[in-house]
Amino acid sequence: MAVDSPKLQDVLKQIRTGAMQLPDFQRDWKWDDQRIRELIATITLDYPLGVVMTLETGGKSPFRARALTGAETTEPVEPDLLLLDGQQRLTSLFQALYMDVPVRTTDARGNELHRWYYIDIAKAVAAPADRDDAIVSVPPERRVRATSARTVELDLRDTESECRAKHFPLHIVFDTDRVHAWMREFVKLDDENWSLWPSFDQAVLQNVHSFLIPMIRLEASTTPDAVCSVFERVNTNGVPLNVFELLTATYAGNRDYEGQYSDYYRLPEVWQDIKKELATTYPVFGQLEVNIENGLTSVDFLQAVALVYTWERKQQNSRNASVSCKRRDLLNLPLPDFDRLAPQLRDAFAWVGKFLDQQCIVRSTDLPYRTQLVPLAAVRAILGDRTDDPEILERITRWYWCGVLGEMYSGSTESRFPRDVEQLIDWAKSAGQTPDTVVEAVFLEDRLDTLSTRNSAAYKGIYALLVKQQAVDWYYSHEPLSPGTLQQNAVDIRQVFPKNWCSRNKIPTARANSIVNKTMLSHRASRSLVGAPSAYLPVLAGESGTRDEWFDDIVATHLIDPTALRADDFDSYYTDRSRQLLDLVKSAMGKGTVFREPTER
Repeated sequence: MAVDSPKLQDVLKQIRTGAMQLPDFQRDWKWDDQRIRELIATITLDYPLGVVMTLETGGKSPFRARALTGAETTEPVEPDLLLLDGQQRLTSLFQALYMDVPVRTTDARGNELHRWYYIDIAKAVAAPADRDDAIVSVPPERRVRATSARTVELDLRDTESECRAKHFPLHIVFDTDRVHAWMREFVKLDDENWSLWPSFDQAVLQNVHSFLIPMIRLEASTTPDAVCSVFERVNTNGVPLNVFELLTATYAGNRDYEGQYSDYYRLPEVWQDIKKELATTYPVFGQLEVNIENGLTSVDFLQAVALVYTWERKQQNSRNASVSCKRRDLLNLPLPDFDRLAPQLRDAFAWVGKFLDQQCIVRSTDLPYRTQLVPLAAVRAILGDRTDDPEILERITRWYWCGVLGEMYSGSTESRFPRDVEQLIDWAKSAGQTPDTVVEAVFLEDRLDTLSTRNSAAYKGIYALLVKQQAVDWYYSHEPLSPGTLQQNAVDIRQVFPKNWCSRNKIPTARANSIVNKTMLSHRASRSLVGAPSAYLPVLAGESGTRDEWFDDIVATHLIDPTALRADDFDSYYTDRSRQLLDLVKSAMGKGTVFREPTER
């Protein structure tokens, strides 16, 4: 790493020639008019600007590069430096001080503007402390009208008008010939300007010409992981950079791929095609109408690819290889290997979507853990069709429900991902040691009392299990609930003993809101859940065209004792339903639940 302070003029020239460019992961420039005026004021006063950070390319950029806004060229140029931090400041200065066209900017409300920037000579010389007031921006026609729009308050449409108004055009500040020509017109217009110009030259122009940009230069050997870390630290006020964006720029800059296919690799398009195919077939992967990253994310997909890639390397006895999907592993994914593995992982996630459908988890809002899908897809990609073997599928299903009901994926997952992949593959292939996720998973019996919202994976999991064991809706009672009817009939979680009834009968809030007092029912059925159960059950039986004694059988499919429900006996109902739900959990996890002794107070 080196530190130097080149002149602003030299830096802007590098931007113009393409010697300094942006890595493609940098987002578009977007500074508003006021911030640009304040920035220019800072430069004219020779006040510190703040350090900018660049990465040396060594003649071969590690990322696809692009010019700063306004410096685009017709022919591609290989940059010497990539600008990591300082894009908005340098783009603003380049457009305002170096380009001969209006600056593209916005007002305070985000509305697009085009502006020329000037400095009021008299104000700049008279009161340096008020330099912000001396910086003026005007529209493309260079005429500022009064509020009535009839009177021109400031006319700068030609050099003579500029000199008469004593407003110097900042976009010519580095063009010596044009500055001298403008100065001649200025002093010729009024004798007083002969004394004013030297003061302006010393107070403003010399500051701009001598202004230095503190610059940190990272060596070309800096790793992508280090670049990502540095960018995140220096870009504290911007939108965070993620691994996918950095890898996009890396792959797009791959010379071998571009040489072979006469085009650069477009990772975002590859991901969009994969995500659209998955989410269209299996809505559990996200809602495309929200955005492409809703539900399953691009980083999730990269992590799954990295798990498979590092697993392959370990099987090849690569030196010091380990299964991993940390950021550095994602950034070090070779493009040929990603290109080879991406279709395999696409198909693996499609299998995961089918697996979740079999577990009656069909909507993204009902998915307990999105992150648990990453190792599951990796295992499918590695084992292939063997995951469809009934015995292996049974083990995978048990592992999945232990992760959900034991809430094993609620914390850090970077270490759990590779451990689950290796242990699950070993368990599936040879009935080896049981995976840690299965062994360590525990469901405390009193957890039912605290499960009350979708924020918990176990909460979502128990309702999926209710549907899976063929609960029947209380209105559409001709068939059990299924993945297809969940969306068709707007099935959601409803309270069995309604909220108003619980309030009137002084049922403790925790119990009233607990998962024990809720079940999966259609919107149509929920409209009849009014008053006491003894009152609404006959109504629902009549609406569904079912005899009362048969309707009790329908109620029982929700693991509810119909006798206690018809008697409005909340305590008996709660005790019996808790027992049945715990049995459901035990069956899914393949292990018993744990009773916790109440603590003494």
